Amino acid sequence: MAVLKEFTKGLWQEMPPFRLLLGLCPTLAVTNSAENGLGMGAAVIFVLTLSNFLVSALRRFIPKTVRIACFIVIAASLVVALELLMQAYAYKLYEQLGIFVALIVVNCIILGRAEAFAAKHNVADSIADALGIGLGYTIALTFLGSLREILGNGTWFGMSVFGESFEPFKIMVQAPGAFICLGLILAGMNWLTRWQNRRKGAEFISIGCQGCSGCTACHTAGKEE
Repeated sequence: MAVLKEFTKGLWQEMPPFRLLLGLCPTLAVTNSAENGLGMGAAVIFVLTLSNFLVSALRRFIPKTVRIACFIVIAASLVVALELLMQAYAYKLYEQLGIFVALIVVNCIILGRAEAFAAKHNVADSIADALGIGLGYTIALTFLGSLREILGNGTWFGMSVFGESFEPFKIMVQAPGAFICLGLILAGMNWLTRWQNRRKGAEFISIGCQGCSGCTACHTAGKEE
């Protein structure tokens, strides 16, 4: 159950770009298409999972005074391996992502999960955390890239969506479009979270406190509603 909890938290509760606001540079820079978003997400999953595994496995042998430097060396080695693999098997995607593949080394998600989680937990939990956070990051980038590509080009993964008569909003595949779409997504998620919290509060008042004489907690919750 603990492993499942660590995995699922990254899919919504701690989704990096939309909840933790981490990894925003590649989120804004490479998501002009769904393919780029999926490719960058898959690259981060590769580095993050292996990084968490190695940091967790070696955490008892890494001196605390040099732990950050060791984490960076681990991440940098994995990114070099990733670059070689992409150059061999996905060169077109490697060219599209450009410098942002190399910059995975300094992605806040990689170092942040190594320091905040993998260095303090066992290997199984660390891998589950990496897979959940990485998959959540991939979903976020693919969704943002899909939204921008559909509105900006009228295509999805290169396939036509609206036909030749569609007049695309070219701004969506340019830099301002990334900020516009990200802002709309963040606003939508914040609204949904507030709506869920209000609903939980209403259920607590109507169900959880039936028959009470009106305690301070209920009275306060009622005022907030």
